Amino acid sequence: MHVAFVEPAFPKNQRDFVRALHQVGARVTGIGESPAEALDRELKSWLSGYEQVRSVTHYESMLEATRRIQARGWVDRLEATVEAHIETAAQVREACDIPGTSTRTAFLCRDKPAMKDALRAAGVPCAQSIGTTSADEVRAFANQVGFPVILKPRAAAGASGTYRAANPAELEAAIRDAQVDRGAAVAVEEFIEGHEGFYDTLCIEGQVVADFACHYFPNVLEAMRARWISPQILVTNRIGDSSYDEVKRLGQKVIAALGIGTSATHMEWFFGPKGLKFSEIGCRPPGVRVWDLYSAANGMDLYVEWANAIVHGRVARRPSREYSGGMIALRPDRDGRVVAYEGVEALQARFGRWILDSHFPPPGSPTGTVEGGYMSNAWVRMRHPDYDELRKMLNWVGENVRVRAAAI
Repeated sequence: MHVAFVEPAFPKNQRDFVRALHQVGARVTGIGESPAEALDRELKSWLSGYEQVRSVTHYESMLEATRRIQARGWVDRLEATVEAHIETAAQVREACDIPGTSTRTAFLCRDKPAMKDALRAAGVPCAQSIGTTSADEVRAFANQVGFPVILKPRAAAGASGTYRAANPAELEAAIRDAQVDRGAAVAVEEFIEGHEGFYDTLCIEGQVVADFACHYFPNVLEAMRARWISPQILVTNRIGDSSYDEVKRLGQKVIAALGIGTSATHMEWFFGPKGLKFSEIGCRPPGVRVWDLYSAANGMDLYVEWANAIVHGRVARRPSREYSGGMIALRPDRDGRVVAYEGVEALQARFGRWILDSHFPPPGSPTGTVEGGYMSNAWVRMRHPDYDELRKMLNWVGENVRVRAAAI
C-alpha cells in the first residue's frame, strides 16, 4: 500500500506515524513544509518520496503535490493526524479520488456549531450552542441560556482562544478579545458544570477496535489560566468498569453520526449535574503525545496499530489495561528564564520505578507560557497498576517539585 502522509517532520511525534507505516509494510511519501534536505536521515529512510509545499493547509499547493505523487504511481491513502491539517487533507482526498475521511466528516469535526447541530439531530446530548459573527447574537444567546457562557473560535482545538464569561461585563470583554465586534466567527456555548475527560478511539470502518478513557485534573479551561496549578491528564485502566459504559455508547453514537470510518478519534466530554454531555470531537489522535501514555500503559505501540488499521484493515494487539498512565505539567513561578528545580531528586528516589520519562529544561532556558499547554515547560509522565495510587503520586509531584525562574 502507498500512503501519502501530511507533514512527517513537525511536530516531532509525527515521525512516529511515518515509522509505524513503514514498519507495517507501507510505502510512504511525505508532504511537508520543510525542504527535503532538512529531514533527518532516519526519517528519510522511512520515506520513499517527499514533496515540499508552501503550507500543508493551502489547498492548491496540497492538491498539486498530491497529483504529482499520483503521477508517479497509485496512492491508496492520504493521511493527516494534526487538527489544523484535517480539513485540507479531506478536500484534496476528495478531489483526487483517494479513500478516507470525507469532507463532510472533516468539516463537522472541525466546525463546533455544525458538529453540535448534527449530533443533537442524532440524539447526542450536547451543550446549547450557536455559531455567529454577530456580537448582538452572542448577547442574545447569553440572555437566553444564562451565564456562564463559553466563546471559542469555530475551529478551535482544545482551550485555545477560549473565553468564559460569567456576567455581562465579562461577556463584553470576551466579545472584544475574540474580535466578534469585528466580524470574527465564534462558537458560543452554554457552560456545562462538571468533571471533564476525554474518550479516544481507533476505528476501522466505523467500529471501535481500541479505546481509552482519560480524566483532566482540573478541567482544561481552568488549567490553562492559572500559573500555580500543575495540571494532570490520567488515562485509566478501569475503562472496562460499567461506569464507563455510557461514555463508550456515546462515543460509538458520535462516530456513526459523523460518518467516521477508519481513523483515530479524540472526544471531549463533561459529567456533572446535567449528566453526561458530549463536548467535541477531533477526527485525529489527541495532542500532547497522549498516545505515548496509551502505549506505555497498555503494552502496545498504538502508532503501529493505527498503521495496521490504515494499511491492513485490522489491528494486531488490543490494549492490555495493565497500567494507568498520567502526566503532570510543572509551571515556573514566573516568566523569564529557568534558574533551578526543587524536589527532582526526591521524586526520583520515591517513584523512580514508575517514571516513564520527564522533561526539565536546563537552567538558563526561557520559560514557556501558561497558555502554551501541558508540555510548554517541565513535565513528568508516570504509570502504575492502580489508578488511585497513580493519582496520589502525581499529586505528590505537583506539591513537591518546583520550577524556579528569574525575570529577564
